[in-house]
Amino acid sequence: MRIAVTGSIAADHLMVFPGRFADQLIPDQLAHLSLSFLVDGLEVRRGGVAANIAFGLGSLGLGPQLVGAVGSDFAEYEVWLKEHGVDTSTVRVSPQRQMARFMCITDQDANQIAAFYAGAMEEAADIDLTLLAGMPQVRPDLVLICPNTPEAMVRHTQDCRRLGLPFAADPSQQLARLDGEQARELVDGACWLFTNQYEAALLLERTQWDRDHLLSKVGTWVTTLGPVGVRVDRAGRPSLTVPAVPDTPVVDPTGVGDAFRAGFLTGIARGLPTESAARLGCVVACAALSVVGSQSYHLTPADLLATAARAYGQDAADRLASAVGRRA
Repeated sequence: MRIAVTGSIAADHLMVFPGRFADQLIPDQLAHLSLSFLVDGLEVRRGGVAANIAFGLGSLGLGPQLVGAVGSDFAEYEVWLKEHGVDTSTVRVSPQRQMARFMCITDQDANQIAAFYAGAMEEAADIDLTLLAGMPQVRPDLVLICPNTPEAMVRHTQDCRRLGLPFAADPSQQLARLDGEQARELVDGACWLFTNQYEAALLLERTQWDRDHLLSKVGTWVTTLGPVGVRVDRAGRPSLTVPAVPDTPVVDPTGVGDAFRAGFLTGIARGLPTESAARLGCVVACAALSVVGSQSYHLTPADLLATAARAYGQDAADRLASAVGRRA
């Protein structure tokens, strides 16, 4: 199964605040909020949702196609991605702009305040997915549409419908920028829909659909629940909940959802049932949560299966073995 991942490719500037954001907020002054946080550390890391997911898929041997817009400062990052099995031949390089930037502060409770500068990502709406559909050697079996400029996300979704390419919707952070029409356009007809728990509620608010109606518009809705795990919903079927890996040290939550998606989609691509694919997603997310940076984790079959056995039992780990460690 060949997966194309469209969306943001960015540099992450990650900072750590040693206190709690909640302690700095004065309830009757929120209308005049003006805060500055003195942070203890700064890490500059490779990031961007699409690149993070592609890195995870590549690390698991799936050979994903990355589609997005970057600046002329992408060269070193591109080498890194290629070394981890990502095909970057369809990345658009802007000679005028720099790569996107994600700036994030995390407090001691793992709450985050972040900002995102689009930079060269503004040109992503100029990318035509016809170039994928017209080339048998790169035509994807699934296009994952991740956070990007709203115009790019809508265009890629429309391209997929026009070209007959199955697609998955992962609007995540961009839901705050989408209007109702855009939100409905992005999820209608998706084989897979990915959100976290907050985004699930925001998506229902944006679309003005109730949960049952939204489920009728997508194949499967996957909602990550943080330390609780993940819930998988399909129209007319009971919800499936898979617990997270217990006792995972929380070092940095940035990109953990992206790592889950990489593990989950790898499981689906390699024929695992949904529950096993969700467990693989949780195991990869555990690896990402234990390090600083969205692409700092290292995956080996032995470590993945050992974590799966600890979390879900040896039988469950054995069922993952066929999906772990293979090449594309």
